[in-house]
Amino acid sequence: MGRTLIYGLPAPGLIGIPAGAEQVSPLVPGSTDLDDLPVAKVDAALILAPPGTLERDYVIAQALRAVKVGGELNIFAPKDKGGSRLHKTLASFGCEVFEEARRHHRFCRVERPKVLERLDAALRAGAPRRLDDTGLWTQPGVFSWDRLDRGTELLLKTLPDLKGRGADLGAGIGLLSLKVLTCAEVTELTLVELDRRAVRAAEHNLNDPRVRLIWGDVRGLDAQLTGLDFVVMNPPFHDGGQEDRTLGQAFIRAAAGRLRKGGVCWLTANRHLPYETVLQETFRQVDLRAEDGGYKIYEARI
Repeated sequence: MGRTLIYGLPAPGLIGIPAGAEQVSPLVPGSTDLDDLPVAKVDAALILAPPGTLERDYVIAQALRAVKVGGELNIFAPKDKGGSRLHKTLASFGCEVFEEARRHHRFCRVERPKVLERLDAALRAGAPRRLDDTGLWTQPGVFSWDRLDRGTELLLKTLPDLKGRGADLGAGIGLLSLKVLTCAEVTELTLVELDRRAVRAAEHNLNDPRVRLIWGDVRGLDAQLTGLDFVVMNPPFHDGGQEDRTLGQAFIRAAAGRLRKGGVCWLTANRHLPYETVLQETFRQVDLRAEDGGYKIYEARI
């Protein structure tokens, strides 16, 4: 089938994936970046379309740009997460669309036409940008990409001065890290983030020699990041668009495993999430330091 792209991680059995398909999702560490692909050189693409409109249109536009004229694209998504809008979106790019529904998903197949419409507009709308109000770099699709998340905001208000070596787990574009780096006694800060787009934004936002960035999954960190004095984090609780309470619990265990004896973890959590038990199991001392607007801030010590 030649060079085939795959964007995202479809559920097993949802769609056939050719052997050797090249992963291009920014949420898969080590994947190829769609931005880096030459125009009209790829034979085919399979796209698990993301739910956000700007992000979805951007990804589809990038795939259409990369695939050869006449090459096949299969774009699919759950009906309630953008799937019902795929046909209209693809038609607006100038594609003839063949659509079917199965397993609560919509599947659209197109051949890349010679002439594409509104491609440049979609690429501009979904591209990295600098926000006027904060001056920070971000991109549609990144968590809370155009606003300050309320949980992060509460943690920013609550954080004391920190010192020594630390980490920001699930760092996003670096909002918590910017606060931490105002502390003169912080000597080193490692940011770990799964989303390549957020990592690249953080590279722009954090101009500080104390910073190290890791594009990777917190749950799979190597043994080098140990003996830390502190960890800060706003753990995610969605995986693939579905709520996954075990994800935040895994972050808590990862943080505990990275801290030295006496080290501290500051984290924010939605009030409804069951983190107290795992915090008590993994830390020597756990204190609730703030609570507001459906969020809780914990200080936990090893």
